[in-house]
Amino acid sequence: MVKVREDQPLTDGGEVDIQQWLTRLQEDVRLREPERLIEACELARRLEREAPRTHRVWLLPGASFRMGLEMADILAELKLDQPTMEAAVLYRAVREGLLSLEAVSKRFGSEVANLIDGVLQMAAISYPLAPNHGMAQHNQQENLRKMLVNMVGDVRVALIKIAERTCALRQVKDAPLEKCLQVAREVADIYAPLAHRLGIGQIKWELEDLSFRYLHENEYKAIAKLLAEKRLDRERYIHDVVETLKALMEAQHITHHDVSGRAKHIYSIWRKMKRKGIDFSEVHDVRAVRILVPEVTDCYTVLGIVHSRWHHVPDEFDDYIANPKKNGYQSLHTAVVGPENKVLEIQIRTFAMHDDAELGVCAHWRYKGHDTNAKSRSYEEKIAWLRQVLEWQDEVGGFGDLREGLSSDVAPDRIYVFTPDGHVIDLPRVATPIDFAYRVHTEIGHRCRGAKINGRIVPLTYKLKTGQQVEILTATKGGPSRDWLNPSLGYVRTSRARAKIQAWFKHQARDQNLEEGRALFEREMRRLDVDGLDLPKLAAAVNYQNADDMYAAIGAGDLRIGQVLHQAQQLFGETDDQEQLERLLAKPRRLPSKTPKSDITVLGVGNLKTSMANCCRPVPGEPIVGFITQGRGVTVHRQDCSNILQLRMEEPQRIIEVEWGERAYTRYPVTIEIQAWDRSGLLRDVTGLLGNEKVNVLAVNTLTDTNEGIARLRITLEVDGLESLGRLFSRIQQLPNVTEVRRLRNADPEKDTRHGGA
Repeated sequence: MVKVREDQPLTDGGEVDIQQWLTRLQEDVRLREPERLIEACELARRLEREAPRTHRVWLLPGASFRMGLEMADILAELKLDQPTMEAAVLYRAVREGLLSLEAVSKRFGSEVANLIDGVLQMAAISYPLAPNHGMAQHNQQENLRKMLVNMVGDVRVALIKIAERTCALRQVKDAPLEKCLQVAREVADIYAPLAHRLGIGQIKWELEDLSFRYLHENEYKAIAKLLAEKRLDRERYIHDVVETLKALMEAQHITHHDVSGRAKHIYSIWRKMKRKGIDFSEVHDVRAVRILVPEVTDCYTVLGIVHSRWHHVPDEFDDYIANPKKNGYQSLHTAVVGPENKVLEIQIRTFAMHDDAELGVCAHWRYKGHDTNAKSRSYEEKIAWLRQVLEWQDEVGGFGDLREGLSSDVAPDRIYVFTPDGHVIDLPRVATPIDFAYRVHTEIGHRCRGAKINGRIVPLTYKLKTGQQVEILTATKGGPSRDWLNPSLGYVRTSRARAKIQAWFKHQARDQNLEEGRALFEREMRRLDVDGLDLPKLAAAVNYQNADDMYAAIGAGDLRIGQVLHQAQQLFGETDDQEQLERLLAKPRRLPSKTPKSDITVLGVGNLKTSMANCCRPVPGEPIVGFITQGRGVTVHRQDCSNILQLRMEEPQRIIEVEWGERAYTRYPVTIEIQAWDRSGLLRDVTGLLGNEKVNVLAVNTLTDTNEGIARLRITLEVDGLESLGRLFSRIQQLPNVTEVRRLRNADPEKDTRHGGA
């Protein structure tokens, strides 16, 4: 049954009365600035009047503007926000070239312009007249992929497009038959399944019935005729059943309820007849009733009432409350032999379930007035939305890896990237090209030597972003690098890729792993200028019987060099030989202990008294900043505190950087030397890296050999142990032109502190 919509109000002159239309619209949705929507309507109408006739294609004069209003009506029923309404009204004008996106952005804001731009991109999804042609099918799938990425950003884009296709299908009756069939096929294959996956029942049924009317005209008319012949009898029958059910529920003290007849849609009747191979007379739910109650427990109470009154039809009961459909739909469905021995279908659900069934994803997407945070929806909701779209892709036609990606556990922080042939791969947000390579295929990961993002070569440590196309450059043979297992270098971020790399090295010969591991260990010790380690004791500390086993584990990737350094530091920390410890990492500087009242570390000014600001009362974990008071030490504020924002402007010299402390800790001054081919910006890059790593620098001295073009940077800094020093070396080694980083044990930190220069 095709939905009957209310006509738009007209003036005496036959034009749409915008003010009256707006009043009716606000019965469904509350608008922040109604005058802006009126402005959009008047602009769209004026542009259409001034447009040449060729812009309207098969639409009647004025139909394009009215379609925009009709789209807004549909979106208002779905409880969407005002920018969505404005985008719907202006969309046809932009699509027909009567209005530019730049003009929309300037007049109505970037949010409205971005929504329209998204719908325009989705407009590329259009069925050709011969949809089964190979090349056409390939282009269709490519457009679907573009649509998927587009919709991740804002679900409203998809909803505007669904509303637009609904209006197009309503009006296509005035177009040539060829156009009718094209639009109907597109809706049946793409937009009706999409509405189903989004749980928007009220639109899904209309799209299915309208497209069915064009694609299977004879079957549609036959079923419509059978329904019309029995309409009066069916309405009388349903009225009697409704009254009976109301009386039964009130007798059980279920006073808050809604019982109504439910129209069966023609397409769903035809589909059930085809699926079960039955005649129209055997379709049970032509006569159907829907019962709405407040609570889930009431649903099962009503089910018991129904089954005690009428005999239940075997195999005609579905509990979608306990086992919801994939799109989140919940309800109880049962069929009984009702009055006059006629089969009757009854649906039972809560009022909230009914809202979800009618509005679907829209029931959970609200944009509240001037709340600027309303647009920053949680990533978990976006992923839930994307998973629905991925499932819907399976209905339209799978793209291989989509199903595998859907079946994996989707964490809150995920990205979605494309392979060169358009398959969608989901990865953690921190993933790199190597992670992507192993996600595609283990062998591609092993032989990965480079990567291209959207056709541009990037480093293997590049952080991938949603929507990018990733191409992996591979060698004909070879395996992964052991450097990939070093977390400090940032090559691999996912446990899946790390496990694949470790498995590869495990399959190599033990002798080779032993030699590779020994070389890696000795290279790190030379770089850190550490010797005299008790290797048997160190091996035992990392759970290996001897040094050779430890080397083999390092070479196979089972043991990371950072773990070895950590244990080495622990061993030195357990010894009573303070001289040995100081020999290892120079003379320590113990930073001030924290007290229960003050858990703040003040950077760069020693041990100052601190207190929490009463205006914002920051709690551990929040971004904070300090303000130097007169006589009361440092007051700690949240970074977004209105008082501190004012103080930044009035007395910026008294603002200092602070951070949350942990417990008392020790830092050791260490002098390192960096050797590199001289280039512009080298010192800036090094100091910038140290700043990002929050390393306290005590002195810097540079020397450049202009003849050989070699620069040497000697830097005295503070670290808390070997592990952090090794990690810092790995980061510095990645800087362009750097050839070597090493520690200078015999350097005098105090001297460097007194005479350092840059």
